[in-house]
Parts: sequence; structure tokens; C-alpha cells
Amino acid sequence: MRYISTRGGTPPASFDDILLQGPAPDGGLYVPQHWPAAPDLPTGVSYHEMVTAVATPFMEGSLLQDDLPRLAAEAYADFGPEGPAPLREVADGQWLLDLTAGPTLSFKDYALQLLGRLFDRLLALQGRRIMVLGATSGDTGSAAIEACRGRSAIDIVILYPQGRVSDIQRRQMTTVEASNVHAIAVEGTFDDCQDLVKAAFADPALRRRLALAAVNSINWARIMAQVAYYLWVGHQMGQAVSFCVPTGNFGNVLAGWAARRMGGPVGRLVVANNHNRGLTRLISEGLLPIGEVRPTLAPAMDIQIPSNLERYLFELGSRRGEWMSQMMSDYRRLGELRLDGRLHSRLRKDFDAGWMDDPRIVEVIAQAHREHGLLLDPHSALGWAMAQRVAMAGEQVVSIATAHPAKFPEAVTEAVGFSPPLPSRLADLSTRQERTTVIPARLDHLVGLLEKAGGQTV
Repeated sequence: MRYISTRGGTPPASFDDILLQGPAPDGGLYVPQHWPAAPDLPTGVSYHEMVTAVATPFMEGSLLQDDLPRLAAEAYADFGPEGPAPLREVADGQWLLDLTAGPTLSFKDYALQLLGRLFDRLLALQGRRIMVLGATSGDTGSAAIEACRGRSAIDIVILYPQGRVSDIQRRQMTTVEASNVHAIAVEGTFDDCQDLVKAAFADPALRRRLALAAVNSINWARIMAQVAYYLWVGHQMGQAVSFCVPTGNFGNVLAGWAARRMGGPVGRLVVANNHNRGLTRLISEGLLPIGEVRPTLAPAMDIQIPSNLERYLFELGSRRGEWMSQMMSDYRRLGELRLDGRLHSRLRKDFDAGWMDDPRIVEVIAQAHREHGLLLDPHSALGWAMAQRVAMAGEQVVSIATAHPAKFPEAVTEAVGFSPPLPSRLADLSTRQERTTVIPARLDHLVGLLEKAGGQTV
């Protein structure tokens, strides 16, 4: 399998080449040169066998092919008593896919537990060392740190927006004692953090000097791993179903689209947004403006510029790199992305969308608990509410629970009067000593910090 850039200015690359990269050198994102077919597996396969079957064609020719089954089995060994990706019908025609029981209590573990192991094994085979650089709006950071902490060939630097993640999300990043871990608070929004990461990768000399590698979903292997749980649901249910997906950076729902593109049993895909509803506007109006980010009860979705949208737009525009490059340039220059009628019509065939503000999120958490005994975090509540609408139309629909409610105790307590305790392995999180650095949203400050991190002095 070879990979091409969405902007068309980079030669095709192998899986091993792109695994340890961020954006392509031309600024685009890597996508597979062709889409393989979804695997046809017998009943009774395990989740890690599904992941292996999904990833195998994407990793064709990789040095890691022989190690993949073992690495996948290791990656999903610690995902709660029910095992990975438990699925249950909560109401008539309405199902919940619970992705919250991984090591850091977030769906991000489903990709990053595998990615960390792929990094580590490839570095060992190649005798190399890297610096993983990522940005987080909440859960990616802790999941990436958990996947990379203590690995001898990896330093990891995670940027998060100061004051815009929950206390538990922050502490999951800032209390890790491993010397290779660096959690950095940025004075700004998640989009500022994401822009800093992209700017660092856009500097070829810096990228080479520090051996930068990406952990955000700009890394294709993140999307590849997430495709598996969409196909897993179809495999379990034996039919195509619709999905309601809480998403801010478009990576989670893009994996669902990719599963459907591969011929998997995926029906409608409904995007669930909070007040920062840029994706909902794009789907409903064909317009995505760059506006001010408003802090909400669902901070992992407080995003205005969704990185993974570029991968979908590349497909929507018939894989024309020059067109994609011009569109993204205009997006930044004009402050908005506008689709013509033909492309917007195609987008509407692929996705539906909806959004809720904070008061409505609290109402949904309370209603789900009162009527079904569910405890949902604010992000999962968004998906649940959209799924209720779909189920009322007579469809079989799955909403995705993306984070454990204990990570957002204030919102859950406001809704139901209490918050569940953290699992025992995190019970003392509030008393652990924090270690962090604060920087302004400026590239020169980030570069100085990265230089120090490489010397283990941050």
C-alpha cells in the first residue's frame, strides 16, 4: 500500500514512512492510494482480530506486518471487564457503543494504544529515536501520553489549551512521572495548539533535526485503527446501521465514512456538535466559517478548524491535489470554506448533523439517567440525543460513548446530582503532583521548548 498527499505535491510513500510523520511535506494529509475492501470475517472473531484484519491491507509492505497480530492483542488487553467496544441495545432500535473503558477512559485509547506500540516496534527495527508532538482538546493528550510514556526511543510533547480542558483531563497529562513526557499549556484555544503543531511540522529543518512524529489524527494510522470499531458493530449486528458520532476534529466520523467507503455495513453518519457547530453548518449550509471558539461543557469539541475534514474534502473533490491545496489556502485567507451546490449535495448524502448548547446537554444527561440508568459524559450525551431522533424515524442507530462521565464531574453532577468515581487506578489523581510548562501561542516559544525537551530538561 502506498500513500499520497491530499495536496498532490508529495511522492507516494509507504506505511512505514508515513507512520512516523505528521502532515506530508507539501502541507497535506496522507491518505491511502486506493481503498481496500472491508474484511469478511467469520462470526466469533475477537476485537483485536478485527483490528488486525482491518489494518493488514493498509500496512501491506510494512516491516510491522508480522508483528501486527501480537501488537493488536497487546493493545486491547486492558479495556475493562466487558472487553473492547461493548455494544448494547438501550432502547428500541437505539444502541450504545461504549468506548470509555480503555486505560485513559476515552475512545482515543482505541487508536493510540495500537499507535504507541507500532511506533515503538518500528523504531526498534530501524534503530531510531523520535519526538512525538501533538495537540489536544482534552482526551487525545492523556491517551497519547499513556501510549508513549516510558518508551526509551520516544519523547512526547503534548500541547493543551490552558484553562480549556477539564481538571481530570489536565491531571491525566500533568501528573505522569515518566521523564519522556512533557505536558505544555498554551495560552489560547485548541486551534492555536493545532496550528503550532502544524507550523512545527511545516519547518523541514526542525522536523528533521528533532525527528518529529505526529500523534494527532493527522497521523493516518489513527484513522485506520478507528475504522475497526465501525466494522465491529456491523459484524456484531449482522446488518448496516446508522451512527451518531460526537466529533470536533472530524477524525472519529471520518473513520466511519472510511468503513462505509470500504464496503462495510455503515448506514447514515450523523455528526453531533456542541455550540461550536462549524461542522453542522458545513453539512446543513455548505459553509464553514473560522469563528471564535466558545468554551463549553464538551471541551474536546471546542474546535473551529477540523483537521481531518481535509481528507474527506479530497475525496469529495475527486482526489484533485491542486484543487485541494487551493481550497485550503482560500479557507485560511478568506476565513471561510464554501462548497458549491454540487459538492454540498454530495456532502449531504454522506452526512447529517445536529448540535446542542450546554443547557440542553445537561438535560440529555439527566434524561438518559432517569429513563435508562445511563451515565453519559457531555460529549456522549450529544451523540445520544442525535440518536434519539434517528431511532424515532424507525432506524437502527448506534451512538458512540466517547469518554467516561467521571472525567466531567461538574456537568454530570449538575445533571443527576452526583458523579461516578474514577476507576481505582486513577482514584488518587487529584492528589498527584502536577508538572507542566505554560507558553504563549507562538512558534518560537514552542521551538525553544522542543529543543529543551529533546535534552530532557523541560
